[in-house]
Amino acid sequence: MKGVVISSSSRPGSDRFAMGLSLASTEPHAGFVSSDLTADVICPDTKPDLDTIYRICVLATYRNPSKALLEVLQKEAGLFCSTVSEIKLLNKNYLGHGLDAVIFDGSACGLEEVPAAVTACRELGTPLICGLEPQQIILYDVSWGANDFFVSPPLLDEITKRVSHLRAGKHSLSDHQVLYVGNMVIDFDRYEVSCGGDRVILTFKEYQLLSLLALNQGKAYTREELLSDIWGYDYFGGTRTVDVHIRRLRSKLVHGTFKYIETVWNVGYRFRS
Repeated sequence: MKGVVISSSSRPGSDRFAMGLSLASTEPHAGFVSSDLTADVICPDTKPDLDTIYRICVLATYRNPSKALLEVLQKEAGLFCSTVSEIKLLNKNYLGHGLDAVIFDGSACGLEEVPAAVTACRELGTPLICGLEPQQIILYDVSWGANDFFVSPPLLDEITKRVSHLRAGKHSLSDHQVLYVGNMVIDFDRYEVSCGGDRVILTFKEYQLLSLLALNQGKAYTREELLSDIWGYDYFGGTRTVDVHIRRLRSKLVHGTFKYIETVWNVGYRFRS
């Protein structure tokens, strides 16, 4: 693969990377990779050594990546890094190449691009970490679905630790209480749901019903089971209540033509896996 190893200065290729930093201010993306990940070599004469731990990509769509960010990444031993200048290239060039994380450089991307980057990273099965400028913090919305964020420039070794936590599964439901399903995000700590980056307003029963189905994707529930689990055994209403709430949920969870909840005829409902 073409690109640059970002690692300790004692490693081969560090002079090349330093030159890339100096050129970056005068020529867009000079000295950095943007796309080709077809081999294990980032520079023609440089391969990741045994100390290399994580392969990451910095996304910078409208200007060079932050010099301060790259300088910190250069000092973090064990990061194997490239850059990409278009979101659409993430899936095209990195699919199947073992990328451990994508860093969204907020200084070189618009925050409105986060949802699209989230979608691309989910297709890759790769966590997205947003690097935000201090003034962007108040504008950032967790419902966009990124796995993590940090204030740029990060502390030394911060990115390695964040990637390590994410790759170890610490962004899973048991730790962060957030479930990502396609373009839907369910935040169990905040009792919030978003779809395609837009906040979805649900009643508490609708939220409970959605949570039960989403946490058991592919499992078909009868109306009686849903009535018992959500409303309780002492509820005197009929199963028609379930149908009404499912219909309301479907009307609110609209993203293109995709339907999250499907009917299982003669049985009940299930969340599409």
